This record gives sequence, structure tokens and C-alpha cells, in this order.
Amino acid sequence: MMKQTRSVASAAVVMAGLLSSAAWAAPSGTVAFLMPDQASTRYEEHDFPGFKAAMEKLCPDCTVIYQNANGDVALQQQQFNSVLAQGAKVIVLDPVDSAAASGLVNIAQSQDAKVIAYDRPIPDTPADYYVSFDNAGIGQSIAESLVKHMKDAGVPEGSGVLQINGSPTDAAAGLIRDGIHKGLEGSGYETLAEYDTPDWAPPRAQQWAAGQITRFGDQIKGVVAANDGTAGGAIAAFKAAGVDPVPPVTGNDATIAALQLIVSGDQYNTISKPSEIVAEAAAKITVQFLNGETPEAKTTLYNTPSELFVPAVITAENIKAEIFDKGIQTADQVCTGEYAAGCKTLGITN
Repeated sequence: MMKQTRSVASAAVVMAGLLSSAAWAAPSGTVAFLMPDQASTRYEEHDFPGFKAAMEKLCPDCTVIYQNANGDVALQQQQFNSVLAQGAKVIVLDPVDSAAASGLVNIAQSQDAKVIAYDRPIPDTPADYYVSFDNAGIGQSIAESLVKHMKDAGVPEGSGVLQINGSPTDAAAGLIRDGIHKGLEGSGYETLAEYDTPDWAPPRAQQWAAGQITRFGDQIKGVVAANDGTAGGAIAAFKAAGVDPVPPVTGNDATIAALQLIVSGDQYNTISKPSEIVAEAAAKITVQFLNGETPEAKTTLYNTPSELFVPAVITAENIKAEIFDKGIQTADQVCTGEYAAGCKTLGITN
């Protein structure tokens, strides 16, 4: 009897140990990271590497699939269906077309897969979570920064600005646009013309800006561009038209090209929003879903539990402290060729 009791007790200890090990076992599974386009270099250079690095740390046994739709709505749908067929249980989706993505959310949820809307929200059908920077706040911040700069420079009220928005199919672009409107409201400056840039394509922004330069000439005292790509297009248009100096132009994303334009004085501001921050947050939420947990909603947007990060506005005044001193970019990457002198002037290099 004693021997049997000991056997039962030993079995109980072993079972408890197995249950404990199972409870603490690292998650596993297939997850997908689907990005919208290659008009910006950020997805290959920052977003996916950041997500992959975080997943390798948080879920080393997970399989991560990466796809980029190259601005093609139909291709992104094919990629979405493909990763579901490969068993993806969580899909991090930055949609090419925010409206079309609502159907993808329905498909995933019907197959018990979770969708994390990334960077761009999906307004029509709530995803399981949304993680991004505060896009409306970005638009308002870059516009308010430009307005203050123009006022400090003595640009009189009634002067004109151009507004260059992002893609009309991108809900995040719509939020940035609305934020810009709020930032310009009551400024005393007149919006001469406004443009939604198809696919965020810099050449389209450049073409439109060139037309407005012909139309309005020196009435243009500033440009609120929604990202660094469209800002670069606008700046190129002014330079091609022989405008010197270029009116102050805003941006967003803190790309190397934009930082160089700020160093040279051709672009007024940008937004520092290291994509790795959002990518890491998406990875953490992914692992929570794989563990069967419900991630905490820090806020709610479009009826979707969300986490929105607050970025910093970068100008020549704080570019050293916010970009170089924090290690977001290095002088070796930015202060090359014709930009070396500007970096010395700003104290970035000796």
C-alpha cells in the first residue's frame, strides 16, 4: 500500500512539473508581416528588421513571413490569402488600401486568425489591434512647427502655403491631412492649393508642386508636405524652377535624404519616429495573441484597441540632440559629400 501511495505521489509531482513547464513554454506558430509598398525605404530598412529582431527575442520558435505588396492592392490580397494558407495565426498588416483591407480582416477572423493593423488603420472593420504613431498628431505638429517658423521669420498673415497630403487610399494619410488642417487653422495663412498624392509617390508630388509654382509663383511662402518623400518632390520642383531659397517645407519619417535636406537648409522639419518602436510593439502584441491573451488597449481608434506613440518634430535646431546623440542615425550615414559642411555648422561633426 505504501509503495502504491508513493507511486501515485511521484506521478502527481511529475504531472505538476509537466503542467508547469507547459504553462511557461515559449509560444510558437506562424506569423506574417505584410507591408504596403516600396515607395519608402523604411519597410525593408527599419520596420521588418525591427519586427524580426523582436520576434527572435520574444518567440524564437515562431516562423515569420515577410511580404511587400509594392503598392498593389490585388497583390496584397494574394499575399494575405497565402500566409493564411501557410497557417499564419497573427497577421501584422500595413494596408495598401485601408478600405479594401476591411475584407481581409473579415477573412482572417473567420479563420480564427488575428489581424494587427500597423501604421495605417482599417476604419471600416475593426482589426484585433492597431499600433502606430499618432498620425493626426504628426500632421498637426508639422503644420504648427511651420506656422511658428513663418511667424518668427516675419512672414505676414494672408501669405500662402501649399498642402501636399499622402495617398487617398491610406487612412493614416487622412489622419495626417486632418491634423495638418487643425495645425493651420487660425494661423492667418491661406492654403493656396491642396493635393492628395497617389501612392505617396514623390514624382507625383513634384509634378503637382511644379504646376503650383507656375500658378502662384512667389505667393508660396511655405509647404506642408505629409512625408519626406512628398517633401523631397516639392523641393525638387522649386529647385528645378530656380527658386532660391526654397520656401520652408515640412516632412515626416526622418529619412536619411530628409535629414540631409535639413542639414543643407532645403527642408525645414521632419518627424522622428523610429519604426523599430512600433515594430517591437507589434511583436509584443503578436506574442500576446499567440499566448491567448488580450492585449491592453492604451486608447481606441475606429473602435479598435490601439497603442499610439508620440513622435518628435526635428528641425536644424534639435537634429543633433534628437537624431545623432540618440543614435537614430550616424554622421557617417548623413554627413557625406556636400552635406559635410552643414553637419559641421550644426555641430554634428567636428
